[in-house]
Amino acid sequence: MTRDKLKAVLFDLDGTLVDTADEFVVVVQQLRSEHGMSAMDPARIRASVSNGARALVALGLGIDPQDPVFESKRLRLLELYSDVLGSAALPYPGIPPLLTALAERGIAWGVATNKPRAYAEPLMVALGLLPGPDANAASTRSTAEYCGSLVCPDDVSERKPHPESLYLNCRELQCAPHEAIYVGDHLRDIEAGRRAGMYTVAAAYGYIEPDDNADDWGANARVDCSHQLTDLILNL
Repeated sequence: MTRDKLKAVLFDLDGTLVDTADEFVVVVQQLRSEHGMSAMDPARIRASVSNGARALVALGLGIDPQDPVFESKRLRLLELYSDVLGSAALPYPGIPPLLTALAERGIAWGVATNKPRAYAEPLMVALGLLPGPDANAASTRSTAEYCGSLVCPDDVSERKPHPESLYLNCRELQCAPHEAIYVGDHLRDIEAGRRAGMYTVAAAYGYIEPDDNADDWGANARVDCSHQLTDLILNL
């Protein structure tokens, strides 16, 4: 891919664009506390954030998803998460200037996430990545710097690793899949990007399980630090 052909950059949300792990650490520890369990190693929780709420409940409480009480525990975790959503999350270092640089070059950006819209959208509004209902002319962020396409599981019939989310991103951003790249911190992200025909970047700085290795995902490129994304993307 050459720079004059790049029209859009797509990101996974948790663990790629935004560091949300501190909020999930609080939630899992609170859930464990409610069940009389001691605190868990925060690093273990961080590594599992990209696997979603079900994985965090299984990890935090040590119960099987087939357990009759599992769904009630998942709903409790989401309730706790709603209370802290946006309180500690931040874009990864280097992401805000990258988004500014993309806007200056007329390159759109979007997000394809397996996080439900009920949580993804308010999080991005809280971080200034989407305009909120109170957005006004005093904002220093240009329209082009906002996310141009947010695709959540609610918007598609098949979630990642199926490429449907990425195809929808491309339609909304008016580009072809081969004119976009996808950055993600999980095998499912890279699989989705490859199946869509996109250039893929493995975000090895994200939430990766101890027995996983980003080199095994088959991505076109790998970055070990979010600061590396700018040079990589702008020099494609």
